[in-house]
Amino acid sequence: MSKGTRYTNEFKQEAVNQVIKHGYSVNDVSERLGISSKTLYAWTKTFSKPPKQRENEQDLQTQIAQLQRELKRVQQERDILKGGRSVLCRRVKERYPFIKSRSKTYPVRVLCQALNAHPSGYYEWLKAPKSQREINDEKLTGRIKQSWLESGGHYGYRNIHLDLVEANIKCGRDRVLRLMQRAKISAQRGYKKPKVDYGGDVHKAAPNQLKRDFNVAQPNQWWVSDITYIHTHQGFLFLAVVMDLYARNIVGWSMSNRMTDDLVLDALTMAYWRRKPKNTVKLHSDQGSQYTSRRYKKLLATLNIEQSMSRRGNCWDNAVAESFFSNLKKEKVRRIKFKTQEEARLNIFQYIEMFYNPKRRHTANGRVSPVEYENQYFRTLKSV
Repeated sequence: MSKGTRYTNEFKQEAVNQVIKHGYSVNDVSERLGISSKTLYAWTKTFSKPPKQRENEQDLQTQIAQLQRELKRVQQERDILKGGRSVLCRRVKERYPFIKSRSKTYPVRVLCQALNAHPSGYYEWLKAPKSQREINDEKLTGRIKQSWLESGGHYGYRNIHLDLVEANIKCGRDRVLRLMQRAKISAQRGYKKPKVDYGGDVHKAAPNQLKRDFNVAQPNQWWVSDITYIHTHQGFLFLAVVMDLYARNIVGWSMSNRMTDDLVLDALTMAYWRRKPKNTVKLHSDQGSQYTSRRYKKLLATLNIEQSMSRRGNCWDNAVAESFFSNLKKEKVRRIKFKTQEEARLNIFQYIEMFYNPKRRHTANGRVSPVEYENQYFRTLKSV
């Protein structure tokens, strides 16, 4: 195991299940997963405890963290009031300069709470007085609205600009467009365009940068992700995976009985923790709601990952991920009728981490496993 590698609790639990429930030896499991036996023994000590006990311990740690944050806040308020007790006797607007002078040392919300002021009022004070440009924009917006109303709402920014020029008001056409957009007014002509549902929000979709070019030159250059479902007697179990296109190995995965954005967030987090890419990675997926959520896009930006998306309803744009799911179901899922979701989790973990990545021969890799194919790349890189 490389120094500093992090794993999700789900990964640790399934690794421990291989020893406790499936009967593998600690050395065998640690060797296949690429972790030390000492680490696996530590995981076994923690995750072999009853879920209720682990939950109680986690709740206790959460309460301790909350108390520490509360103590820090109280100490900050105490230190703030040491140098500004007289400020409390002044009007609220007179307290704002004191808050601004200490905003680099303490959080603004803590300062406002200690001085009995509202943060929104402070931020409004920061904007005042208005600049001459803002005052002129307000006046110009009023003239723009007047011209727009006089036209019956038919004029766009070009015609309104001509009206202003005729009225001897000097302004640029782009400025008129900007002010109209800010005021949310536009030309109203004809009928409204009918709404058509194509299975995704257009404004959230990222461009298709992959364009079915599934052959990449090095690891951590292109990742693909997708979601599938596994049928059990307890209901569907949803699986999200992240695959590195270079060696076709699964670098991140997550399973849940609900298909929410948490599913893909956990899979992406696992992939990032395990790979720790130094450069920007491009990640391709379909236009599912999980991949267009704000939380997912925020995580991509945080991890320096660039997003790419398939065209609507086009599964061939993400054919490699679809091919993996096809092999998973042909080689594992369809051969077993899972009675419980726990049984499905155990078997899927075994297929991905104990068979597919370290052992299964892949045609795209010259009939070697994904792990071996990637190791060949790094050995060649060292020799050069």
